[in-house]
Amino acid sequence: MTEIFESTETGATRRTKGLLITFEGIDYAGKTTQIELLIRALEDFGYQVLLVREPGGTLISEKIRRILLDPTCKEMSAQAELLLYSASRAQLVCEKMLPALEKGQVVICDRFYDSSTAYQGYGRELNLDVIDMLNRFAAFGLVPDITFFLDLEPEHASVRQKEGGLAEDRLESSSPEFFARVRNGYMQIADDRTRNVVKVDAKDDPDVLHQQIWSKVKPLIETHRPKDEA
Repeated sequence: MTEIFESTETGATRRTKGLLITFEGIDYAGKTTQIELLIRALEDFGYQVLLVREPGGTLISEKIRRILLDPTCKEMSAQAELLLYSASRAQLVCEKMLPALEKGQVVICDRFYDSSTAYQGYGRELNLDVIDMLNRFAAFGLVPDITFFLDLEPEHASVRQKEGGLAEDRLESSSPEFFARVRNGYMQIADDRTRNVVKVDAKDDPDVLHQQIWSKVKPLIETHRPKDEA
């Protein structure tokens, strides 16, 4: 079950009734497709699922999202970027995620604090210790039960973006070197947290990827009763 650090100073913990599943990776890695497939599988098993995204998910968080992704905000400092992501996360966790987890629901989050570590830590090269502290604080100590890192080389992501004909937002307009550092950051996170981070190849067939993901999620839910059975 999802662990919550009651106090970031004492490290005391408690557990919620629900499960927290997060998806990570650079844009165009296919997170949306895999999330949709996983939700369908979970609902077939009778689970209530709450899907949220970062940044966003609440009125306040969506307003912050618009600022973060606005191409006209190109002068934003790396520090301001980090704090805005953290503020959006804190509101989402407090308003939506914690209440759902306490009710025993499965919460799926499209990006969570690993994105701050990868993008602002490795990508923007900010202090990783500071980011770790902010991550715990803004997430109220929530720790995902499992995280799926969809690994895709930045050049492949660029091809997918062009094929989709989608305009770049502020973050997507960053340099190739930036995205190379972000990917390396995700690789380091996966290496450091083998207990709850699963790396999968985002270039694989979507159905193959789904089966890999489901094979990891199914054992977790087999010991977790759906809310309507509680």
